[in-house]
Amino acid sequence: MSQEEYRMPEAVSYLNSPKGWKSWLFTLDHKRIGMMYLLLTMVFFAVGGIFALLVRYELLTPAPTFAANTYNKMFTMHGAIMVFMFIIPIIPAALGNFFLPLQIGAKDVAFPRLNLASYYIFIGGALLAVLAILLGGVDTGWTFYTPYSIKTATAATLVTLGVFVMGFSSILTGLNFIVTIHKLRAPGMTFHRMPLFLWAIYATAIIQVLATPVIGITTVLLVMERVLHIGFFDPAIGGDPVLFQHFFWFYSHPAVYIMILPGMGIVSEVITVFSRKQIFGYRAVAYSSLAIAFISFIVWGHHMFVSGQSELANLLFSLLTMLVAIPTAIKVVNWTATLYRGSIRLGTPMLYALAFLFLFTIGGLTGLFLAALSVDVHLHDTYFVVAHFHYVMMGGTVMGLLAGLHYWWPKMFGRMYPETWAKVSWGFVFVGFNVTFLPQFMLGRLGMPRRYHEYAPHFAGLNQLSTVGSWMLGVGFLIMFTYFLWSLKRGAFAPANPWGGKTLEWQTASPPPTENFHQTPTVTAGPYEYGLKAMGT
Repeated sequence: MSQEEYRMPEAVSYLNSPKGWKSWLFTLDHKRIGMMYLLLTMVFFAVGGIFALLVRYELLTPAPTFAANTYNKMFTMHGAIMVFMFIIPIIPAALGNFFLPLQIGAKDVAFPRLNLASYYIFIGGALLAVLAILLGGVDTGWTFYTPYSIKTATAATLVTLGVFVMGFSSILTGLNFIVTIHKLRAPGMTFHRMPLFLWAIYATAIIQVLATPVIGITTVLLVMERVLHIGFFDPAIGGDPVLFQHFFWFYSHPAVYIMILPGMGIVSEVITVFSRKQIFGYRAVAYSSLAIAFISFIVWGHHMFVSGQSELANLLFSLLTMLVAIPTAIKVVNWTATLYRGSIRLGTPMLYALAFLFLFTIGGLTGLFLAALSVDVHLHDTYFVVAHFHYVMMGGTVMGLLAGLHYWWPKMFGRMYPETWAKVSWGFVFVGFNVTFLPQFMLGRLGMPRRYHEYAPHFAGLNQLSTVGSWMLGVGFLIMFTYFLWSLKRGAFAPANPWGGKTLEWQTASPPPTENFHQTPTVTAGPYEYGLKAMGT
């Protein structure tokens, strides 16, 4: 079938019905809300990326380029924006909102008004953080460690309040998704016929609901201490700074899995579709998502090996941290087994999925070094930690996100992107990422501390290589932004199912109609049963 046969410019879809900007601002359609999340979080990604480029520019030479305090604000804003305003919300709130109801055969989420309210709550929190930037920024680092965050004269109160408000958005979104999955599945859609992306979103939602209140309470206590001088964390007025670390990491380590689990879900979708093969060990992959969510609540202490906690606590947290490698390894092994003897197509989504597999494995394995007590003492607060974190978060979550964006772009917008330019962009992103962060493992091993704006001259070569890599990454993302924008107007019209997927979102038009399906689908098979009929009838 030629692309012209797919041309249906006048077709009614969620994009053009109803019309007008008010219909978008007050929409209850999960797809439109997902699109608004996507646009907003990508703007924050661009802002956070600019701060990252500035940080790497500062580190191009051993001598300082910016003032020390300016550098402190740049890496703080880079971290805070990327973590709280981009990487935590983007996959659940944007792609999850868009595809969760589609993949279970529902017309919308369980609470559409609550969904829209979550979006505007997120905007409210983000505005507080943006206001903090306009008022001079914050210099605490994205972890807001006390007692410095209590005493700094920068706008730490506004940023932490912003995190507090955005937390409500995360909790409400998670609650909405849990209820939606339990109550709105199409006839025949049992839990074991759900796509693995939804298992990942379900596990993520559990963490969002249970862990996020802890960071909310922590930020409130921090604000109370800054404003009312009540001693929670400052030892000078009877507080305990280590208590802040316990609270912060009790949320923030599970938050790592809020970020990575949805990316894992996307990779499960892409690998099986682009291998034309049923995923190996469906139930093992699905239950691993829940196991990771559970274990994530009992490993926070490994961030505090050098904080003075007891040897017994250190030993237990070290062992528990290594435990999380088991369900993670199950996923990696099952994805690899799915590739074995598959009919593999190296489309752009698959290239990003393979990049995830390669880079996330490096990130995971280097995490074992940090889980080992004796090694962590040497590597703590060095560039090794920065490299490990970015291999997990960017090499994992962002690569998963890019796999999902390229995989579902035709469904979301009804347009194809230019495959050649997409692969060129992938090349820049993959090579640029490794050139940026591989040298940082070596810098950390050699003892270069993180968050320093000037450094010893013998670290210059590796830092310069890392900075060049960041420029390659920037070029890759610029190419990507250009062809995505181009495709919205000039891309070929997308068929309903361009990749041959078996899950329900591919059984409706591209882009989908407002009500998702003209008739409620009935599910008669699993989501990846190649060789059988599609799952919906």
